[in-house]
Amino acid sequence: MTTILQGIRIWNTGEQITVRLPDGLDDSAVNSSHTSAEQLDYIRIIDASSWIIAPGLADPHVHFRDPGQTDKETMATGCAAAAAGGYTNVLIMPNTIPAMDGQSTNGANALEDLEHRTGLPVRYSLCVSASKDRSGIEASDINDWKHTLADGSSHFEHPVIAISDDGSAVSDVTLDTVIQNALEADIPFIDHCEHHDTGVMNEGDISRKLGLPGIPAETELRIVERDIKKARTTGVHLHLQHVSTAAAFDAIRAAKAEGVPVTCETAPHYMALNDSAVAKYGTYAKMNPPLRSENDRLATLEAICDGTVDMIATDHAPHTTEEKGNGALDAMLTAPNGIIGLETAYPVVRQTLVETGYIDDERLIELMSVEPNKLMGAEVFDISAYAASHHGEIDFSSPEIKKLATSHLSVTSDSRPHPDVVILAPHEQWTIDASNFVSKARNTPFNGWNVTGRVVATICNATTTFQRFNDYAHLASTPDVR
Repeated sequence: MTTILQGIRIWNTGEQITVRLPDGLDDSAVNSSHTSAEQLDYIRIIDASSWIIAPGLADPHVHFRDPGQTDKETMATGCAAAAAGGYTNVLIMPNTIPAMDGQSTNGANALEDLEHRTGLPVRYSLCVSASKDRSGIEASDINDWKHTLADGSSHFEHPVIAISDDGSAVSDVTLDTVIQNALEADIPFIDHCEHHDTGVMNEGDISRKLGLPGIPAETELRIVERDIKKARTTGVHLHLQHVSTAAAFDAIRAAKAEGVPVTCETAPHYMALNDSAVAKYGTYAKMNPPLRSENDRLATLEAICDGTVDMIATDHAPHTTEEKGNGALDAMLTAPNGIIGLETAYPVVRQTLVETGYIDDERLIELMSVEPNKLMGAEVFDISAYAASHHGEIDFSSPEIKKLATSHLSVTSDSRPHPDVVILAPHEQWTIDASNFVSKARNTPFNGWNVTGRVVATICNATTTFQRFNDYAHLASTPDVR
């Protein structure tokens, strides 16, 4: 099938261009006077004037549970979910079993294991565990994993590009060594900026009403202030994950103004929901850090608008329905933390931020693609410049595009931007249906939400890795080849 998108708009310029996505039909057939009726069945022209084309989305914070917990998710299902969500690049967190600490445990080494996965539809890189076994007792040994760096002694197609103990904050005991490892490896120190020993939801009026143990907002600020102090004195690039409180944003805002090398992310659920959602969604609203107060949610939106938040990450955290107690509120004390987010992030974020007037679509792409790609060391594809030099057309089967593509989904082959894009229908209204997810998991509070903005197709490495063009027959026409 050759799909031709006519009049699609470039995300940051508004220019209208033509995009060709051939697959299995020679381009010459479109202009040939000998094109058969049968061949014409394989050419589809779509009026894409209401769509946009943007650099592929990037997620610097996902959990794919592989190796070790593949009943929840696998690399195959996680990467497929990413492609379905418009993502072309993801960073995998180290809380695998065994942990991604570079050690071999009973013959298993998670970093080496994940290096050798093939046939997956997105680029991915790895976040090494800050401590051995993610125990927080002893820092991981850089000699166990420095060969996996992008510029390491071995060529890793899926290299280590960051260090973290995500799932928990880096411990005080290991912090100094972890930062020295990050500096020596020249990679960001990424921290889960929240620590608590008890509690299952935000401490406040809602937790008291529900009779559930609360987690004070100060548990986040404590880690944020500790880490900023270390970044100030060491110069390490500190990246703070899933920030969720007003006080933490204030501290980050002040540190940035001072010139401290700190960046941060937040997640869709912290901008779309507050702690009252626990009463409605039960364990599908249980996460770490927890959903915060309405004041904190509004502070999150303010931090996005003023640039304190650098990027949006999903913290995609799949769990089985049984583990989550099918969402029941009475399972809050025992259910694990986390929700999935790759397949709902774009529509939920757009509904929350763009439809309400906080930001525009261009800024949305910066938050979900440009900035996270930058953190992960990837340069986004300059769609406008390429189209301008090719007569307003991008043909993903052309020799020029193929020169930019790699033989496989390496993230380290060279410094050129790869032809990774997403096709978006920003104004399409639809209803999220978790039963249609590609992910193995269904733990989401967003099932049944009416949203505006949908992923139409994902093109990674000049190859269509996800598409729903058949849903748009009303926009399609037959080409004139006379």
